[in-house]
Amino acid sequence: MKKIVTICVLAVMMAAASARMPNPGWRPLHGGPLRAGLVVEADNTSPAAADKAKTCEHVAFTRSIKYGDSDRNVLDVAAADASDGTPRPVLLFVAGDSFSGDGIQADADGSLLQQAMCFAAQNGMVAVSISYRLAPTASWPAGAKDVAAATSWVHQSIDLFGGNAQETVLIGYAAGAFHVASFLAHREFQADDSDIAGVVLVSGLYHAGTDASDSERSYLGTDASKYNDRSAFPGILEVDVPIVLAWSAADPQHLVAQGEKLKAQLCGAGHCPRTALLTSRGSPASVFDLDGSGDSLAQRTRQLLSQIEARGLP
Repeated sequence: MKKIVTICVLAVMMAAASARMPNPGWRPLHGGPLRAGLVVEADNTSPAAADKAKTCEHVAFTRSIKYGDSDRNVLDVAAADASDGTPRPVLLFVAGDSFSGDGIQADADGSLLQQAMCFAAQNGMVAVSISYRLAPTASWPAGAKDVAAATSWVHQSIDLFGGNAQETVLIGYAAGAFHVASFLAHREFQADDSDIAGVVLVSGLYHAGTDASDSERSYLGTDASKYNDRSAFPGILEVDVPIVLAWSAADPQHLVAQGEKLKAQLCGAGHCPRTALLTSRGSPASVFDLDGSGDSLAQRTRQLLSQIEARGLP
């Protein structure tokens, strides 16, 4: 995986606001016609959607774009108009609270994603969030392969939205963090055009054990002897891009232990990540510093931003 320059911002410090949906004549902010396979779908204009939209002014959302063969392989893009036309960094979200489902993804809090995408777009980035295949219909390594397919889509098409594929930051949250970590750890799942430049892992599982939950077993299989080969270790220890690692004091104890173990092993491998112990997992206000508590990912991601920007200096 090439070392490439990026900006990594996961600190969602602004409230979410009014998503300006594309009209029938809409074209990508970068200019030019839509490529085949890009589908624009407007949100339902319900009162709840209108309320949620109030703080996302000047941000255009493009919904349900296909990035793979499955019905689950769809993504949303959020971007604001760039007056100078300069390609912008890309924030790619992979979030979900469960490995399994009945066809409706158990996403991490939708307001969190909405706020994250609005924040990114309003602060000079292009935001992408994906849905991925779920067990039992799709088992390991479907999630990692979907991450690879989504990053390939970014490399092939994000220029249409004003994004710079060479400055892509991958965000994994909850079950999504496992899929991101698996994508990083197992290079055989990566494509030639799926390079990324920075990683944020939040409240993830990185190695399942004999006490795996039903949801985890549904995805990883019932044979626990295969879990070592299907974990993020040791491959993730060889990742050479900057990492921010976070977990919450409100997480189940086994997830806290997972975060602590990953940090210790990365540090032991000479690749110590920036870390954050969050006071709350369920409240976007405290996790992303909306309440000004200061105990969030904001400081870590700002530091990572400075680190990666410095790489681009001559």
